[in-house]
Amino acid sequence: MPFIVDPSHATGHAKYVSPMALAAVAAGADGLMIEVHPHPEKAFSDGPQSLNFDVFGKLTEKIKKLKEIMKEC
Repeated sequence: MPFIVDPSHATGHAKYVSPMALAAVAAGADGLMIEVHPHPEKAFSDGPQSLNFDVFGKLTEKIKKLKEIMKEC
């Protein structure tokens, strides 16, 4: 069974989404479900837990680096 983590809904706050996502990847998650919105403060739904495009891009780069480190172990 695939192990999918949704840090957006699990935490409910954008500031916790990236650390939770990185922890999930480190724990071996097969996938992530992350809410992204160009302007989270204007979102009709789930704005407080949504990442903007810039933060999401930085998170994906961190995930790529983490995955590379994990390959070496």
